[in-house]
Amino acid sequence: MNTPIYLDYNATTPVAPEVAVTIRHWLEEDFGNPSSSHVYGRRAAQAVLQARTEVGALLGAQTEEIVFTGSATEANNLALLGVARALPAQRHIVVSAVEHPAVMQPALHLRELGWGVSVVPVDGAGRVAVAAVAAALRPDTALVSVMLANNEVGTLQPIAEIAALARANGSLMHTDAAQAAGKLPVDVAALGVDLLTLAFHKFYGPKGIGTLYVRHGTPLKPILFGAEQEHGLRPGTENVALIVGAGETARLARERLPGATQHLADLRDELHRRLAAAVPGLMLNGHPEYRLPNTLHVSFPGVSGRELLAAVADEIAASVGSACHSAADTVSGVLAAMGCDAARARGAVRLSVGLATSAEEVAHASSALAEAWSKLSKCYAMPRSSR
Repeated sequence: MNTPIYLDYNATTPVAPEVAVTIRHWLEEDFGNPSSSHVYGRRAAQAVLQARTEVGALLGAQTEEIVFTGSATEANNLALLGVARALPAQRHIVVSAVEHPAVMQPALHLRELGWGVSVVPVDGAGRVAVAAVAAALRPDTALVSVMLANNEVGTLQPIAEIAALARANGSLMHTDAAQAAGKLPVDVAALGVDLLTLAFHKFYGPKGIGTLYVRHGTPLKPILFGAEQEHGLRPGTENVALIVGAGETARLARERLPGATQHLADLRDELHRRLAAAVPGLMLNGHPEYRLPNTLHVSFPGVSGRELLAAVADEIAASVGSACHSAADTVSGVLAAMGCDAARARGAVRLSVGLATSAEEVAHASSALAEAWSKLSKCYAMPRSSR
């Protein structure tokens, strides 16, 4: 079986070799429970503390403000449902129309419980208007949750401005930064957020581990019940190996920035340049300026994006959108929220590059996609009787 060029880094990334070595050590050798008082436990507890410090350093946060979870999905659920449990009298939250299901579904669950949920729209580039958030705020708004970077089109949101509005209203601010960390600097003080979610497998760390940053003094109650691990917010014996792997992931990301940002942007822009030159009518989806450096979301005219990727499956591994959504050939909720018409949405493809992507791979992938598009578009243009 051939190894296709991997252009789906927004779905997941390979684990960095340094991270894999670290995880293996804590699986096989220093395997203690951090709650144990003997030497094995003390070593594990110290390793968890160091990992917490590394993640805090990546975010500009204090060590004790980092809470480890089993995934970014769990962290998002803890943020929304945990605030709702802590502030039961307020009964209103604000989210954007392009949130990941890990935010949207908890929000809809709160609606089922009687909470008011305001879903603010985005413009044609997928960006939330600050004025729309201002209009949605109410005196009883407990939380505003808007993602930092969209997982499909890559558009960046004006989080600092939205957070300032939330703060002035007496509301808490959460952002899902799963797609941004490791690609862009993410600083909780600059963003002004109270809660922030990370997913380590999005930037060369392991799956099955996430983080929720919780600013000091933020009202938050657990949504799982058990012992007092993770400051009493996430019970269960700590997954030491993955937590330490997360710490190493954060350390590597901090060392690589900002060089990684520019490298990814150069690859993305070269891929776009080559495709635009070879495919007349190619359309960029998302914001042309405020977007992730590694993400190129484009619509190929006159064809189905899913069929296009199927045609190049032996050469390229990419997707039409989020890996967390249905495989059906339906319009993406993100593109629908942006007002894309059916033809544009149907031809959409998400191409996301990574640190290991080479210039040669970009050149080969663009040629393969352009050739497949040419063949498919000619086929669609033929009368049915002659196909």
